[in-house]
Amino acid sequence: MYGYSQESIVLQRDVNVVQIPEGTSSVLPAGHVVTLSQSLGGNFTVVTEEGYMVRIAGQDADALGKEPPALGNLVSGTDPESVERNVWEVLRTIYDPEIPVNIVDLGLVYHCKITPKGEGKNDVDIIMTLTAPGCGMGPVLQYDAEAAVRQLPGVDRVTVEVVFDPPWGRDMMSEVAKLQLGMI
Repeated sequence: MYGYSQESIVLQRDVNVVQIPEGTSSVLPAGHVVTLSQSLGGNFTVVTEEGYMVRIAGQDADALGKEPPALGNLVSGTDPESVERNVWEVLRTIYDPEIPVNIVDLGLVYHCKITPKGEGKNDVDIIMTLTAPGCGMGPVLQYDAEAAVRQLPGVDRVTVEVVFDPPWGRDMMSEVAKLQLGMI
């Protein structure tokens, strides 16, 4: 997939997965052979023995014999400017499981507002969209964004709203994303 080498892996334990693009959850048993096709943003996109594409969360990396992802490039501080910089940084670690581009460079994140609450705490409101309104992975991407931001220092409340107006289009992608996908 997208020029990445594919690696066959035997699952070392039962693992929760999310089917792509439907977004339905299931469990793959230990001993099941999967083919790793994408490992970006801390999550793993694999193809099952039956040919289904599924996503395994980074927290379950050990089931694949991999290390959980580490996040770098965060700034210290809980002031609104530091929190906003860190929010954008963690949003860049969230990838569409079918496209090897993060949700920021895909142009899916429309808005990020930081509201200081005092005592080093901030509320974060994010407005984002999906590449297609019927995408079954929408709730998964929404949850990933919310969970990643919630773990940041200085964050009290996180709201991630998915909207479809304006509709997403390829013109919303960054130049980096277009280059990664061979569109330039």
